[in-house]
Amino acid sequence: MFGTSGIRGRVGADVTAELALRVGRALASTGQTRVVVGRDVRESGRMLERALVAGITECGGDAVAVGVETTPTIARYVGEIDADAGVAITASHNPPEDNGIKLWSPSGQAFDEAKKREITEAIDAEAFDLAAWDGVGERTTADDARERHAAALGETLAGSGVGDLSVVVDVGNGTGRITADVLDAAGCDVETLNGQRDGGFPGRPSEPTAENCATARALVEATDADLGIVHDGDADRMLAVDERGRFVGGDALLALFGRREATEGDRVAVPVDTSLAVADALAEVGGDVVYTPVGDVFVAERAAEPGVVFGGEPSGAWIWPEETLCPDGPLAACRLAALVASEGPLSALVDELPEYPIQRDSIDTDEKAAVMDRVRELADEAYDEVRTLDGVRIDTDGGWFLVRASGTQPLVRITAEAREEVDAEALFAEARELVERAS
Repeated sequence: MFGTSGIRGRVGADVTAELALRVGRALASTGQTRVVVGRDVRESGRMLERALVAGITECGGDAVAVGVETTPTIARYVGEIDADAGVAITASHNPPEDNGIKLWSPSGQAFDEAKKREITEAIDAEAFDLAAWDGVGERTTADDARERHAAALGETLAGSGVGDLSVVVDVGNGTGRITADVLDAAGCDVETLNGQRDGGFPGRPSEPTAENCATARALVEATDADLGIVHDGDADRMLAVDERGRFVGGDALLALFGRREATEGDRVAVPVDTSLAVADALAEVGGDVVYTPVGDVFVAERAAEPGVVFGGEPSGAWIWPEETLCPDGPLAACRLAALVASEGPLSALVDELPEYPIQRDSIDTDEKAAVMDRVRELADEAYDEVRTLDGVRIDTDGGWFLVRASGTQPLVRITAEAREEVDAEALFAEARELVERAS
């Protein structure tokens, strides 16, 4: 039921009001008696929110509804009001026909595997503690979640000098206006794109890729803007555009943020598909990477450990553990603006980073689990050291390759990277051959 980013799928097929009701019942029945509930801009979220709140209150829990807000706004609010859990009804960057349910702990971290298993088992067994007529919980509303989040972001910008910047913020028809508002309050000259909330995402597809953000790139290039910020539908992700109109990908931002936070002996949590450029950039300041499975919940788990000062995913999820363990796109936008204000143009910062050849491909299969089992067997026979943290990763002196089953699609993904083109090509060929032999 749970994937790497909570429950997510097609409305009316995978994600239904009945499912939301059961999740609400399970939350209240497993000890989460006060639950923050919010949603993104998708119209289906109204239905799912009502059903989920009904399930919580039916089992004696209280629901605190914060309305349409960013996922990090919802996640942060859980700990701020001493609630037991939070629910963001969102499909994040997925298309409008999808929706989902993501569960949050008071620390700001998404539910870990143990908590998700507890909810799943309660649903499967229908182990719901339905309240008596006089024990039903209540739904209340709260209107200060966004205000609290904005205040925390404002503190991040205090004394940063961002007031001299001109920034384009592409909200993507989602919930991320808070970024524009906070930067504006800090004195930035802000221009927004796709600022109208619309769960159909008419301005552009919700996922902030280089292709999808062509308008933001063009606007930044055509104006005197210093920086472009782009969010997905629930603003847990943030990617960027430099002042030349170039899209800045997640590996580059991960290297910049990590290098900014790390000092000698510090570690940065990154998923196994992260570029070598991040490790090399951290090595320049005496830092190192610690690998996790793909998924922000796994990055958050490692980011909570001593000595880990930052965590991030190339998809655009960024975690500063001293503030919160949830990926916070508006916080990342503020941190990036402060970085540009203090250290110069984003293009120059990116150009200083190493860039290595990388190759990616996907192979369709309806038997991805069986294929991956066989890939592991073959890799164990062929290589001295095999990492199986998430998929199969082989490291060499000059590069690495990763074979990993998609968490949401019937695909096996292949990635290979090296410091030299010829090595990247050879590693990619090795990985493809491994998958072909296993299929």
